[in-house]
Amino acid sequence: MDLRDNNRCYVCGLGNPTGLKVAFEIDKAGRSVTASFVPRDDHQGFEGIVHGGILSALLDEAMAKLAFSLGIPAVTAEITVTFKTPVAPGDELVITGKLEKETKKLIEAQAAIHRGTVLIAQARAKLLTVRRPV
Repeated sequence: MDLRDNNRCYVCGLGNPTGLKVAFEIDKAGRSVTASFVPRDDHQGFEGIVHGGILSALLDEAMAKLAFSLGIPAVTAEITVTFKTPVAPGDELVITGKLEKETKKLIEAQAAIHRGTVLIAQARAKLLTVRRPV
């Protein structure tokens, strides 16, 4: 399997007309990632509350995008998300992520979403590296 970026990713793809178009900044030396995002009204689950799936997608993308940007093609094998407090449309969010441990086949990563100093959600994931068959 070969992972290719076709610019249609729901979270970061600029070529996806219905996507979130989040611009991630990669710190290769620090093996970390940062992005900003302001959810809109159409990202709601319950009235006035951003859907947890949107937040989960942001966390997942932070970790997978970081690995891919570092030259490690990987897909999420397992993710655990913990929600701390609700988010409203219009809230200014900061998404961060970092790789914590890497073996030949598995990467352990973590990500978080903050509104100012308030922790909104955090995630831990295991990413499975995808290598082309030899």
